[in-house]
Amino acid sequence: MKKSEKTRNYIIEQTADIFNKKGYAGTSLSDITEATGLTKGAFYGNFADKEEVAVAVFEHNAFFLHQLLMQYFNKSYRTWKDRLCGLTDLYRDHWLALYRKGGCPLINAAIDADDTFPVLKESTAKAFEVWAKEIARIIDAGKKQQEFHPEISAKEYASLFIILIEGGILLSKTRGQSSHLHIALDRIDKIIAEEIAI
Repeated sequence: MKKSEKTRNYIIEQTADIFNKKGYAGTSLSDITEATGLTKGAFYGNFADKEEVAVAVFEHNAFFLHQLLMQYFNKSYRTWKDRLCGLTDLYRDHWLALYRKGGCPLINAAIDADDTFPVLKESTAKAFEVWAKEIARIIDAGKKQQEFHPEISAKEYASLFIILIEGGILLSKTRGQSSHLHIALDRIDKIIAEEIAI
């Protein structure tokens, strides 16, 4: 890896939590230089502007979350139902770490981008799409193995699960307690058991 790539990665890693907590608008160049120990000149030698590093940081955070999701989906579960429930296991196991890092980077970036930061908005839309496809893939696999009802829509349930999780995270983060997220996770487990699994 070239020195410039190492420096870029260093900036991204050192500012990932800051952007997730403070948002794009709230993170200043001073925050970046303080976190990295680099000068403004060194920063601008690696990124054109704060917008570019914000997108890179989001993609870094989204990739980490995706890798975590895949770890839970690919565990040695005996059934597709257990594998699908890995989604709720992930958030039960990692809620505190997510909370300390400022919450879910996907919803934070989506809110932060709104209509004023189209590049970040597009990146968040893609990340949500990837997440939904992975959930739908598990559901479709369970349908093929006749573990799940054949008539259900994998796409609709994937969207519903994301809505419940993100809403639960948002309320839990706002109120500083995990109970709202756990209500959402319990509801997802109930839906899997009563509506999806045969």
